[in-house]
Amino acid sequence: MTTASRRDFAPDVVPIKDAATVILVRDRLSQPQVLMGKRGSRAAFMPSKFVFPGGAVDAGDALVPLAGRVGPVCASRLAEAAAPDRVHALQAAAVREVWEESGLLLGAPGAWQGEVPGDWADFSAREHLPCTRNFRYVFRAITPLGAPRRFDARFFLVDASAVVGDPDDFSLASDELSQLQWIDLEQACGLDLPLITEVVLGEVADIITLEGPPACVPCFRNDDEQLAILRRRARP
Repeated sequence: MTTASRRDFAPDVVPIKDAATVILVRDRLSQPQVLMGKRGSRAAFMPSKFVFPGGAVDAGDALVPLAGRVGPVCASRLAEAAAPDRVHALQAAAVREVWEESGLLLGAPGAWQGEVPGDWADFSAREHLPCTRNFRYVFRAITPLGAPRRFDARFFLVDASAVVGDPDDFSLASDELSQLQWIDLEQACGLDLPLITEVVLGEVADIITLEGPPACVPCFRNDDEQLAILRRRARP
């Protein structure tokens, strides 16, 4: 499938989909590194850009059992802009996207009950339930008008200690992201990044050594004024 041109969609009617993005970090108190991968050159959204694992919420995510959930502060903040079932689905989607795009499992041992959604079959076969107990909700961004796909993305910061198994083993990853790598936080901005990813990296650098949820969760809707703020924040 070729990349969509601007004539292939009407910018004012492109639906906004809920999405979850995960910023996995290790060695955060010494020399922090974040996990990133490169999207394909023919991807309809952010082609050839380095990004964090993430993607849209699927229908089955609201039905998936969680072994642990985000803390009460993060849950309350997620609920401010999402229906109650969406708060659950966003957390499940975050775990699923990391699993699909990197092959890293964020979960706790547990047995699945009832029917397993199709896109969770491989995860459930590992006899673990998704777990977001150590997730911190840190950022929100809405894709601007004019994009072929639009997302209301919630960003979660997660320490790599939550990964079950070897955090350097990407052998089970799908082919959606290539060049998966742990990269020094300070060096990540040297990659070919979407603007919003640059901004998020700046925000993460400010809070990475802190414990618990951040003092606030920035939310950018990408209107003209906010785009100017984003550019100043990302490229001083």
